[in-house]
Amino acid sequence: MIDLLKQFVDFFLHLDVHLGQLIADYGTSTYAILLAIIFAETGLVILPLLPGDSLLFAAGAFAALGSLNPWLLFGLLSLAAILGDTVNYWVGAKVGPKAFSGKIRFLKKEYLDRTTHFYLKYGAKTIVIARFVPIVRTFAPFVAGIGGMNYATFFAYNIVGGVLWVGVCVWTGYFFGNIPVVKDNFTLVIFAIIGISVVPVALEAVKGWKAGREKGVDAVPGVGDI
Repeated sequence: MIDLLKQFVDFFLHLDVHLGQLIADYGTSTYAILLAIIFAETGLVILPLLPGDSLLFAAGAFAALGSLNPWLLFGLLSLAAILGDTVNYWVGAKVGPKAFSGKIRFLKKEYLDRTTHFYLKYGAKTIVIARFVPIVRTFAPFVAGIGGMNYATFFAYNIVGGVLWVGVCVWTGYFFGNIPVVKDNFTLVIFAIIGISVVPVALEAVKGWKAGREKGVDAVPGVGDI
C-alpha cells in the first residue's frame, strides 16, 4: 500500500516525465489511456484523487510538441468528461446515500456533504463550477443524481462544463506548457495548478467552519437537505 502511494505521488510530481514515457511506450494508444483516466476521475465516485487539471495541462503541453494531436485530444477528453459525469449522475440517482454506509472506505461522507453544500449554493451551475474543483468535481454529478436534478438541465450543464474544463486546461498547456520557465519548473507548476484548484474548497470549508461556530452546529448540509 505504501509503495502504491509512493508511485501515485511520484506520478503527480513528475507528471511530464511519466506522460512522456507513456507516449513513447504506447503511441496512439495514449489517447485511450488518457480518456480512461479522465472518465474515471469524473465518472467513478470512488476515484476522486486521480489527476485531472494537471494531466490535461501536461497533455496539452505535449500536444504543442507534436506528440499528440491537440484537436483530437480536446475532442476525446471532452467526450470522456461528459460521459463520466453522465455515468456518475445515474449512479447517484440509483444508489444514492446508501453508498455512504461506511462499507466502502474510499467514499468519505465529508466529500459528499461538501459537494452538497456547493450544489445547494450554486444550483445547476455547480455542474460547471465544480469541474474546476478537485474532489467536488467527482461528487457533483453524483449529488445531482441523488437530488433528482432534471436530467435535461444536468446534461446541458454537463456538456458546457466538460468542454470548458478540458478546453481551458488543454489549451493552456498547449500555449504555455513549453515556455522555458514553465517547462524547467514543471513540478512547481503542477503544485500551483493543484493549489489554485483547491482554493474554492478551502474557502468554503473556512466559511462553513465559521458559520458552524456562530450557530453552534455543523453548517454543512447533509444529503437529506437536498
